Amino acid sequence: MTASDDDLFGAEHVKAYRESGGERGYQWRGTTILLLTTHGRRSGQERTTPLIHRTDGERWVIVASKGGAPENPLWFENLMADPAAEIEVKAETIPVHATTAEGEERARLWSLMTEVWPAYDEYQSRTARDIPVVVLSRR
Repeated sequence: MTASDDDLFGAEHVKAYRESGGERGYQWRGTTILLLTTHGRRSGQERTTPLIHRTDGERWVIVASKGGAPENPLWFENLMADPAAEIEVKAETIPVHATTAEGEERARLWSLMTEVWPAYDEYQSRTARDIPVVVLSRR
C-alpha cells in the first residue's frame, strides 16, 4: 500500500518526488513543494529538504519556520554560509541564489506564504526569533 502524498515526510518525500519527477509530492496538503538542496556548512555534503513554496514573479519563496522552534532549521544555516543552492520544481532542476527578505518585502512575502500555510503565524507566536523568509532567484 502506497502512502498518500499528504502523508509524505522528509527523506520519503524527497524519494517519491524525485522518482516521479514531482508527480508525487509536488502537491501536498493544499500547498506546493519544492526540493531544496544545500551544502552542509561543516560536512560539505549535499542536503535535500522538501519545503512549501510559492512563486513571486520569477522567484521562489520559502519560510525557515522549523515549526516555531527557537533555532533556525539547518538548511537555512547552510544557505547563510553558502547562498548558492539548487531546487527541484517538479522535474526541473534549477540553480538558485538565496537571500533573506527584510522589511516591507518580508511582510508582503510572509502574507503570501500564510495564505497557503496559515500555521506559519502560529509558528511565529511560538518563538522569539523572526522567522526568516527566503527568496530564491535563478542563477
